[in-house]
Amino acid sequence: MYEPQVNDYVSWKPHIEGWVYFRDDDYVTIECSVEPKDQENYEACSLHRNDRLLILCYKEQWNQLKYEGHRENKYSKIIIQK
Repeated sequence: MYEPQVNDYVSWKPHIEGWVYFRDDDYVTIECSVEPKDQENYEACSLHRNDRLLILCYKEQWNQLKYEGHRENKYSKIIIQK
């Protein structure tokens, strides 16, 4: 069975694809969208500059994930096939 790792690019179901953002023993989150915060929201919470849409995928569903590639780190946008 595929074991997703942080910075893998995966697809899941017909319309979900993105980077594995976080991995735990029980689930992963898939980062599907990133948008910069507007100035008002950034001033209200300056901990992060962007809003992220993360989809939760439990370990029982990992067999439904399709590995597409990976990136070296979170700043790289290049997908490298294994």
